[in-house]
Amino acid sequence: MTAADLSAMLPSMLPRLWAFALRISGDRHDAEDLVQRACVRALERAHQLQPGTAPLSWMFSIVQSTWINELRARSVRSRSGMDWDDDFLETVADPAARTPEQQAMHGQIVKAVQQLPEAQRVVMLLVGVEGLSYNEAAEALDVPIGTIMSRLSRARQAIGALFSDQKEQRVQSAADSEDQGA
Repeated sequence: MTAADLSAMLPSMLPRLWAFALRISGDRHDAEDLVQRACVRALERAHQLQPGTAPLSWMFSIVQSTWINELRARSVRSRSGMDWDDDFLETVADPAARTPEQQAMHGQIVKAVQQLPEAQRVVMLLVGVEGLSYNEAAEALDVPIGTIMSRLSRARQAIGALFSDQKEQRVQSAADSEDQGA
């Protein structure tokens, strides 16, 4: 594939790449920078896109590896005394959430996914949110399909357990309140 071919495909990919970048980075500005760096990197390496490889999966892979490199660089800066100040980062509400209930539910789901280990979180985002097939996700992350299935299964179990624990805590809290009122 040529850079011109990829350049013609990128505009249609940008919304999904940006959404993925926002989900893995958690910050709008980081996501914008991440997508921009990934697009530049892809255009520079367009000749490396193998025939039969889905360009979108390839781009997800580049976004993921670019983010990992950024996290490593931040870690080095942090150890060298250059701390990242989260107080200055802007947070963006989800424009798709229309009611307070939907916003609360969305927040709980996002928080649960963010608590997953990085490998499980990325697989959950690619398969569950971006809609990639197991095979496409395996290709994007350069891991066997069994690894994708395993990580996704563990991620789903962890999220299910988290919500089960929260439900049990609410039930117990309600029972305790009733006991105190009696």
